[in-house]
Amino acid sequence: MLETCSLTKIDEKKVKKIKEKFPKEETLEKTSEIFKILGDQTRIKILIALSFSELCVCDLSYLLKMSQSSISHQLQKLRAMGIVKYRREGKMVFYSIKDKHISSILKEGLKHARE
Repeated sequence: MLETCSLTKIDEKKVKKIKEKFPKEETLEKTSEIFKILGDQTRIKILIALSFSELCVCDLSYLLKMSQSSISHQLQKLRAMGIVKYRREGKMVFYSIKDKHISSILKEGLKHARE
């Protein structure tokens, strides 16, 4: 059973302090979307692979034993959320994680799962 307070008493100073620091709705919405996109095992695998090195769809497909079409579909979602970026080299397109924040979130999530 969940423990709860036996009487209702609000610490207005504490609540006010937290309310002042609380993120805006649009920030909460975007944060929620980031966690939703990271909530897929295939996308996590792609991001783990990209955390080691920049890779093309062919590399990811071979590494993860998935079709190039499936990998491309997931990369499109990650790109739309601003989580991965790409660069073109001739006919080749290489993907990488866009910034260190995502790498940090991924690293912490893996660390937590291992504990």
